[in-house]
Amino acid sequence: MNDLSKSDQTILRLLQENAREKLETIAAETGQSVATVQRRIKHLKAAGVITGETALISREKAGYAMTFLVLVELERERLDQLDAFRRKAKAEPQVQQCYYITGEADFALIALGRSMEDFELLTHRLFFGDSNVKRFRTSVVMGLTKVGLTVPIGGDTGAPGA
Repeated sequence: MNDLSKSDQTILRLLQENAREKLETIAAETGQSVATVQRRIKHLKAAGVITGETALISREKAGYAMTFLVLVELERERLDQLDAFRRKAKAEPQVQQCYYITGEADFALIALGRSMEDFELLTHRLFFGDSNVKRFRTSVVMGLTKVGLTVPIGGDTGAPGA
């Protein structure tokens, strides 16, 4: 990201805040023409800097009252077994995020549930039916302090003195 121009960084910051921001607004913020902004966005997509656009949905209004953090330890860590678990987690709609991690567990999942009973059914689909899952530990999220996937752009790290 160090090779991004200040204009590209501004474009990325604005699009992270609102992926549907008007090109005219972005052009005004960057001091570029609308056509130039369009070309830069197209280039940033082609270069894989912008990987997609999505709508943010309220979990509660969609019926998911509960969020869970699940640490999963596998019995065996062969590549084919890791890939099999990755595929299973990726295919499960209630799993929002899946991280392959170091430490006591092999994976950390962020999952949603409509209720404890709903989450129990999820555990049966993901863990109890998988002979390679050694154990899993679940924490129920009591409150959401910060949720997002934004990436700091340029010097925007939030660190003191930055």
